[in-house]
Amino acid sequence: MDPRHTDWSCAGLRWSTSGPALLWRHPVRGERLSALPPQKRLAFATGARRLCTGVRRGGRHTPCPAAAEVPAAAVSAQCPECARLDRSRSVAADTALDDPRPYDVYLAWFGPRLVKVGITAAERQGVRLLEQAALSYALLGRGPLMAARRAEAVLGAALSVPDRFPYAAKRAARHPLPSQQRRTAELAELHARACALEGLAESLAVRAFAPVHHDAAFHLERLRPCDGTVELAAGCTVAGSVLAVVGPDVYLEEGDGRLLLVDGRQLAGWALTATAPDAATTAAIRARQPDGPQALF
Repeated sequence: MDPRHTDWSCAGLRWSTSGPALLWRHPVRGERLSALPPQKRLAFATGARRLCTGVRRGGRHTPCPAAAEVPAAAVSAQCPECARLDRSRSVAADTALDDPRPYDVYLAWFGPRLVKVGITAAERQGVRLLEQAALSYALLGRGPLMAARRAEAVLGAALSVPDRFPYAAKRAARHPLPSQQRRTAELAELHARACALEGLAESLAVRAFAPVHHDAAFHLERLRPCDGTVELAAGCTVAGSVLAVVGPDVYLEEGDGRLLLVDGRQLAGWALTATAPDAATTAAIRARQPDGPQALF
C-alpha cells in the first residue's frame, strides 16, 4: 500500500471524475492520492492515535494547531475548533453567500422514497453526487448561488423533497439494487413536477431531463450485501481486495470471500502503515443483522 512512510497520514477518501482514491498528507512532502480501482489490494495497520485533519480552504490545508485527538468511530475527522472554523465560511452552512460561481440544483436518487434535492458548484462536474453515493441523479437547473438556494427551498416546501437522509438508509437501499429503469422513471416524474412549479428563481436556467447513473463508476454489478462493518481502533489491521467503492464506502473482499465494509470517512486522521499483503484483518467487525436490508448497518 502506498505510501509506506510512517509520517504519511490518511486524509480520507476522495472522488474525482477519474474515480475514488485515498488522500495522503505529509508535513513536508504535501499531498498525494492512491487510486482505489476494483481488485486493488489493501493491507494496512492503524497508528496509536487518530488526529484531527485540520482545515482545507481555498486549495490550502492548515493543520490542526492543537494536534487534537478525535474518536476512532467519529464520521468527522475534525476537532470541534477546526470544524467551527471550517463552517465559518461554507456554502453548506450558508456562511459563504457571496460565492460568485454558478451552481447546479440536482435531484439525487438513493433508493425507493429516498430522493433528495441539493446544490453543487457546477465546476465540480457531478463529483458531489459521487461523494454522496447517489445511485442516479438529474440536474434541474443552473444559476447563481442564491438562485440555486431558493430553488432548493421551493422544492423542499412544495414537493416535500428533503435535502438530506440518514446515511444508513442510503446504504441499506443498495440491496437489492433497483433497476436503472425504475430510477429513471422516478427521477423523470419528480423533475417534471419540479419544472412545473411557480416560484423557481428567474435567474435559474432550467435543464432538460437527462438522468445520470453511477452503475459503472461504483461498479454496482459487483456489489452484494456485506458480512460486516469494520470498526477501526488503534493498532488494528485491515486487509482485503477492493470489490467496489460507493460514495465513502469501501467494500473489501477477504481471501475466504467474506465481504467487509470500511467507511472511508473513518480512515481520515490515522497514520496508516502497510502490512504484508497476506495479513489477516484484526479489527473488530460489526456483523450484519439478519432482519432484512434496513438492518444491514
